[in-house]
Amino acid sequence: QVQLVESGGGLVQAGGSLRLSCAVSGRGFSSHALGWFRQAPGKEREFVAAVSRNNGDTYEADSVKGRFTISRDNAKTTVYLQMNSLKPEDTAVYYCAARVGRLMTAEGLYDYWGQGTQVTVSS
Repeated sequence: QVQLVESGGGLVQAGGSLRLSCAVSGRGFSSHALGWFRQAPGKEREFVAAVSRNNGDTYEADSVKGRFTISRDNAKTTVYLQMNSLKPEDTAVYYCAARVGRLMTAEGLYDYWGQGTQVTVSS
């Protein structure tokens, strides 16, 4: 079993930055690909970014490419999402997720989920 706990959300003005963290506990951290997803009010949850097991590959959604960066620290069993140049449309609950195997973008392919952290970007 894997547990994920997000932190780092909050209120920020447009153009600002936040770094989300997701502490992962349980077995086999290095065998899991990790992803960030978000859900805005009234919308479906959507893929944001993911990182492969060995940190060699990352993939970001077009809507955040060039602004958000995902990374992982296998020694600390933590995955991060650095968010720069934030926009009001980035307002959402952000979730981290883990799956055994390769990096994927479909949320249905992730096995474990955190409880989410709220990010609010004011204009």
